[in-house]
Amino acid sequence: MIHPRIISLLPSATEIVAALGFADHLVGRSHECDFPPGVEQLPVCSSSNVPAHDSSYEIDERVKQIVAEGLSVYRVDVDLLRHLEPDLILTQTQCAVCAVTPRDLEGALCTWTGTQPAILSLEPNNLSDVWIDTRRVGDALGVPERSNKLLDSLRQRLDIIRGETISIKNRPRVAAIEWLGPLMAGGNWMPELIEIAGGRSLLAQPGQHSPPLEWNDLIEADPDVILLVPCGFRISQTVADLNLLTQDVAWSKLCAAQRGQVYLIDGHHFFNRPGPRLVESAEIVAEILYSDRFEFGHHGKGWIALSEV
Repeated sequence: MIHPRIISLLPSATEIVAALGFADHLVGRSHECDFPPGVEQLPVCSSSNVPAHDSSYEIDERVKQIVAEGLSVYRVDVDLLRHLEPDLILTQTQCAVCAVTPRDLEGALCTWTGTQPAILSLEPNNLSDVWIDTRRVGDALGVPERSNKLLDSLRQRLDIIRGETISIKNRPRVAAIEWLGPLMAGGNWMPELIEIAGGRSLLAQPGQHSPPLEWNDLIEADPDVILLVPCGFRISQTVADLNLLTQDVAWSKLCAAQRGQVYLIDGHHFFNRPGPRLVESAEIVAEILYSDRFEFGHHGKGWIALSEV
């Protein structure tokens, strides 16, 4: 496939395609694809049935209602898909709440006339899966050598961080919070990134979906550091929902809150996108935990301290 026409319905897949040198072959995107710069000019092929700027609790309630009714969280523009005539559509099966799934495409494809596009569905559950999916995209585009080169580069960057932190014995105990109302811990690849950056991950296991979290769980764990990385939220959105944490009577009992070790991270662009920028996500944690060793330039853009709000 020399000149493929690609539609990506997943932000991380869009970033993988661009990292492999195929950004110019993208002809359509999801409503959330906004990196690298320039992709926002592409036609938008999907939309969400959940208002993006609602509070955490409002979004959670709306998603639960949609799921209970057997509906999809996302809509796909069938007519636009046909008009764009893609050769390859990238989607995912990892989380029906996070992005368009193959099920959302069924209606579009069942009445498709002519040659149907290939569909590649990604399903990353841990860091290894992210690298496997990157290779699968490279294979689908006919450039396995590019994906190998990209993966070597990403792994080398993580190895630099790991090499600096591997000998640290007294590691800070870190809790990543992926949703504020109700509470959820950051699972899947997040515990691995925390460990690479020199922390000891709490409350979630690598490769497992983000688990629900009770306040008692958080109090009992009493982490040294808390990372707030709400799925799909930029820092400003997290700031707007901080009262869900800080107004709870249990908040002031936490060591991390007492010691000013609470940090807000742009989850929309980093931790929650299983693509190349997971390396930047590890860099962010490393900067937070060991500012005397690491300075990648993410402070103020990718993360801020709660004390700076």
